[in-house]
Amino acid sequence: MARRTQPRIPLLLSIAATALFALAIAFPQLKAEAQRVRCQVYVTQARVPGNLSERGLIGFARRHRARRLRETSHEQLNERSWIANAVFAFNRPPGDLEFHALFYDVTDGPRNFIREMSVFTSDRSQRTVLHRLQLPRPTFQPNKRIEMVVTLRREELGRTRFEIQGEEVRHSGQVDFTDEQARGRN
Repeated sequence: MARRTQPRIPLLLSIAATALFALAIAFPQLKAEAQRVRCQVYVTQARVPGNLSERGLIGFARRHRARRLRETSHEQLNERSWIANAVFAFNRPPGDLEFHALFYDVTDGPRNFIREMSVFTSDRSQRTVLHRLQLPRPTFQPNKRIEMVVTLRREELGRTRFEIQGEEVRHSGQVDFTDEQARGRN
């Protein structure tokens, strides 16, 4: 006769208890990760219509995202700048009136800090922010790759990369001195 095995209920209960214990330990970390503030950053040089809703603004910024920014050309070369609009779309309200955008030059590989910009919001519960960017010379150099990182309370929330294109300063290589200047007399 075949012998019947004892039900393995105690074994199944111990496995279930272990699984529940592991889940209980991991759950606060999963919950904290789900609540983390994240930010999508869109940079555009297109003119942003004034009558857009929050969703419409994000859609517009996605469709007109600029990978390359062109500099202004109506000023002298050293007074030119790159002008654009940045749309910051948070997954939930950041809970603060100020966050920072850090600019890095990543042309040669590693990040080289260029400049920090503070962005202020009008309301702590604001999830989408439109901000005008002006990247002036000589702080920003033409034909470089830039990484813009959004931080809130020193925590990185999002980033984007773009190139800034423009005319580089050209030097002729010719020096013109008068004979008196060459002899040291003015």
